[in-house]
Amino acid sequence: MKTADTIFALSSGAPPAAIAIMRISGPAAFDILRGLSGRVPSPRRASLCSLYSPETQEILDQALVLVFPGPDTATGEDLVELHLHGGRAVVRAVENTIASFPGARRAEAGEFTRRAFASGRMDLNEAEGLADLLSAETEWQRRAAAKMFGGAFSTAIEDYRQDVLQLSARTEAELDFSDEGDVESQHNGAITNICEELRQKMLQLLASPSAEKLKDGLRVVLAGPPNSGKSTLLNALVGREAAIVSDIAGTTRDMIEVPVAVEGVALLFTDTAGLRDDSADVIERIGIDRSHAAMQQADILLWLGAEGAGPTHANLIEIAAKCDIMVNAEKSADAITVSAQTGAGIAELLHLVAARAKTLLPPPDQFAINARQRAYLEDAATALAACSDSADWLIIAENLRQARRALDALTGRAHTEELLDTIFGKFCVGK
Repeated sequence: MKTADTIFALSSGAPPAAIAIMRISGPAAFDILRGLSGRVPSPRRASLCSLYSPETQEILDQALVLVFPGPDTATGEDLVELHLHGGRAVVRAVENTIASFPGARRAEAGEFTRRAFASGRMDLNEAEGLADLLSAETEWQRRAAAKMFGGAFSTAIEDYRQDVLQLSARTEAELDFSDEGDVESQHNGAITNICEELRQKMLQLLASPSAEKLKDGLRVVLAGPPNSGKSTLLNALVGREAAIVSDIAGTTRDMIEVPVAVEGVALLFTDTAGLRDDSADVIERIGIDRSHAAMQQADILLWLGAEGAGPTHANLIEIAAKCDIMVNAEKSADAITVSAQTGAGIAELLHLVAARAKTLLPPPDQFAINARQRAYLEDAATALAACSDSADWLIIAENLRQARRALDALTGRAHTEELLDTIFGKFCVGK
């Protein structure tokens, strides 16, 4: 990324639209605006400007223009927003004209946000929160992403980092100056006790549900013997014909996955092959093996088999299906009675699944940490545990340094270009 370049991109939705917002960021942003309109309006006030081609003096559009002088901007640089009419030809003409200015180029994916990170306007955790906010499809995802983007997690990590810095300073002082009269020697137990308290706080965060569950959806698996009504129930739950329904045993041979949002929670409903021990069909046997694996990986298991025949699962919901045509005498009293044909009990089952799912997700007023954040937080907690287990000042000092490195990597103080490319490559071009 060439930070000396001035970048531009369409930041609103693809045209045609009522309005198209073009962002220009970099050292030549104001010069480009002056070349387009002949002036640079007052900062942070919407101004109506006519935009012209510098070469032909042909009018391109009349636009509302907003000017933001750096460094107090979204990117930390001089920033211009052009609120254009949203026709394709208008947007294309303005883009081509901006590209003709020296030093201007089209932005790469996520480059505006990457410049915000480079200028200290946000750290990596806030950037990832913004990416999740932009891709959020459910209310639960939006609220967790907003917390991360708002800096709730970064604030906690910075508090941990300051605590580790203070512990490191005390440890280094003990190592370097304990033989001098003006430095009070201390017992290392006081420091290791604080390390353990700090580690426990990190473990509480690590014990919370992962962001991947929130983003990808909790896996809700429908399982049971052949012809128990799994595929019919799946279709009723997701509101469309996602699975083939037949009275022939073994019709479903592979898993069918359907993502659905229920009460603001992302779920991944999974239909599985019917479970039986007497199948001689090799393909069906493979499907049955996959069914068993899916049941083990399920966050919530909807069991349509007989009471006592199902697997042990922390979140098993027994289903008494086909209540319109049969009596489910083999089901327990706790079974949820439904009919996919008449719709009886379907709404109640969806509500129960959503309620159970919400207990497996972070509370809606909290952030959720992803795999990258979890790995570095685990490294920091492991280093602090090593501090607690040692009585050697040198070992304590080294492990505090390791904890500090992990926390720095969390926020982006220590990073690699490959990591940044991966994170910011998730953004759209205009962000």
